[in-house]
Amino acid sequence: MKQLGVILIVVSCLVWLAIAAVPLLPLTLAQKAAIVPGLLILGEVLFWGGALLVGKEVAERYRHWLNPRHLWQKCKQWFQK
Repeated sequence: MKQLGVILIVVSCLVWLAIAAVPLLPLTLAQKAAIVPGLLILGEVLFWGGALLVGKEVAERYRHWLNPRHLWQKCKQWFQK
C-alpha cells in the first residue's frame, strides 16, 4: 500500500506541473478557467490520498522535498559550490 501512496504523491506533483501548461493549450479562456481549479483539486486529493496511505512522516518529507522554496535553496547551494 505504501508504494501506491508514493505513486499517488508523485502523480499529484505531475498534476501540479500540468497547471503551468494550461495557458499554452489552444482552449478558450472559459475552458482554461474551468480546467485549472479542477487540476488544483485533483492534485490535492491525490496528494492527501497518498499521504493517508504512506503515513504522516513520509508525506511531510515529500512535501518538504517538493516545496519550491526548498528546491530553490538547494539549487543556490549547488551553484555556489
